[in-house]
Amino acid sequence: MDHLPLTKQLLADGEIDEMEVACNRRLETHPDDVTALNHAALGALRRKDTQRACALLEHAARLAPKNAVTHYHLGRAREALGDPAGALAADEVAARLVPENPLFRLHLALSLEQQGERQRSLLHFARAIKEAQLQGQWNDAASTPPALRPQVEQAVLTVRRGQRALFDQFLEPLVNRYGRSALERVINATRIYIGEQQPVYVDSRQRPTFFFIPGLPRSAYFDRRLFPWIPDYEGQYQEIRRELEALLPSHRGKERVFNDATLESENLRGQGPDPSWTGYYFYRHGERRQDNCSACPVTAAALDGIELIRIRAHGPEVLHSVFTPGTHLLPHRGVTNARAVSHLPMMIPDDCALRVGGEERVWREGQTLVFDDTYEHEAWNRSVELRVVLIADVWNPYLSDVERAAVTDVIAAIGDLRTAVDCL
Repeated sequence: MDHLPLTKQLLADGEIDEMEVACNRRLETHPDDVTALNHAALGALRRKDTQRACALLEHAARLAPKNAVTHYHLGRAREALGDPAGALAADEVAARLVPENPLFRLHLALSLEQQGERQRSLLHFARAIKEAQLQGQWNDAASTPPALRPQVEQAVLTVRRGQRALFDQFLEPLVNRYGRSALERVINATRIYIGEQQPVYVDSRQRPTFFFIPGLPRSAYFDRRLFPWIPDYEGQYQEIRRELEALLPSHRGKERVFNDATLESENLRGQGPDPSWTGYYFYRHGERRQDNCSACPVTAAALDGIELIRIRAHGPEVLHSVFTPGTHLLPHRGVTNARAVSHLPMMIPDDCALRVGGEERVWREGQTLVFDDTYEHEAWNRSVELRVVLIADVWNPYLSDVERAAVTDVIAAIGDLRTAVDCL
């Protein structure tokens, strides 16, 4: 397809008439040249000769059925011809052949919307925006081609309306039962999430990466008195530690915290040659790890007695967090201030510490420490021994029960929508 440099240059220079002439001349001797067929069709479209454009592109599609650009052009020609069903069929092929192309996906969404398939169009608009932004496009007017801005704005508004309808489905029954004032913070959080409202960070150190609930009291570390379950939890420290000591010699039930080697190399440093962060998980992404729970029944029962944040496919994350000697977890931020992160220090050698929002704390074995991980935080083990902390995601103590119920449903719904978009 790369033997027509002249016509490609003419197209790049915007000399469409000259390009069409050159392509038609080429097709007289090479009627199956797919590039010439595409370029001649673009010229015909410009002249509003949609019948010829469609004929040329249908021939090209028969010759090269896996050429996504041809199917995309055919969609535009059928659209101009007044054949929305035909345009949709071509757009579906183009998006299937190159799923990461945001332009193909955008036009598929527009075709679906025209055909009245609003739910499918919403998902494809969302996927188009996601793919474009991953490529540094469509983040603002400057990164969006002027000719595409109306369609991209339509995509953004469609996705926003869809998200709002989804959230309202869960929030409205709670508002009707408990009153709007009881849900005001969560409602504002959803408005921030979908871009209807700008976040205001009273403490500039706080920056959730996913879901920010405004109006909650702020501090890098929480007062232990806010968690009435801490005394009973700490009271089981010795038995939890004995179970840990029996678990540590085995590699069974141990997982890397970063499943991706690139993420691991970006986030871990060390004084030794091989920094490592692994975990014996009791819950991961909200799923119970039955092997470790069965091996550590006292620990599992103790965890059932604390206010774990339970959101389908999201949380809690609960693990014996193991730093090998010399490991340093670099500064990073958590996803939402709906949760707090509890550390029950299990095995703490000298020269180990945690820094949250610029405030450094040293772990003390058996003494729970709870912090807000949406503040930038880091941790290190500069000793020559293992460091182990039992980490558990718990509810932010300032959220009411009704707010927790709302957050649970909203975040699960966000996850469902993301999964549906990613599965397209």
